[in-house]
Amino acid sequence: MKIKAKIIDKDGIRRTITRLAHEILEKNKGLNNLVLIGVRTRGEFIAHRLREKISEIDGSEPAFGILDVTLYRDDFRRRLKQPEVSVTNITCDLNDKDIILIDDVLYTGRTVRGALDALMDLGRPNTIQLCVLVDRGHRELPIKADFIGKNIPTSINEEIKVKLAELDGEDSVYLIESPEEEED
Repeated sequence: MKIKAKIIDKDGIRRTITRLAHEILEKNKGLNNLVLIGVRTRGEFIAHRLREKISEIDGSEPAFGILDVTLYRDDFRRRLKQPEVSVTNITCDLNDKDIILIDDVLYTGRTVRGALDALMDLGRPNTIQLCVLVDRGHRELPIKADFIGKNIPTSINEEIKVKLAELDGEDSVYLIESPEEEED
């Protein structure tokens, strides 16, 4: 992995989470019907941070869940390695709720498409809004984020690597030269 640039540092991620929390609250006029759903793995930690920030701003916590989309991706069978399947943990009713689906990087749109399929298997939400820390472009499906931390246009031979303290020991976003495997 060759790092080309550090795009966002720890303070930048903190500020971005704060801004996204305010945007989510403003667009949805508070928490009334909201459920935050983090896509495993890094989306789950970003969702936790958003939940804490929204609670700090609004004084109450939104409903929360974690979604694993591994088996819903249309390309998991084509990958060489065996996919790691985790547990979806959504304990609230999703019917007629306004879902904020949260992930780290939006790229081809395939992870989001899988997440939409998974959510529809769990209920019939009123709306599903997408929140991503980074949108890097190169969509293969007609998917657009409602809330974007940062747009980082990339070439096809570049990749975005989000590092979070909970998993990686640091908070940062890097632009790197792409390895052989595709990211989602």
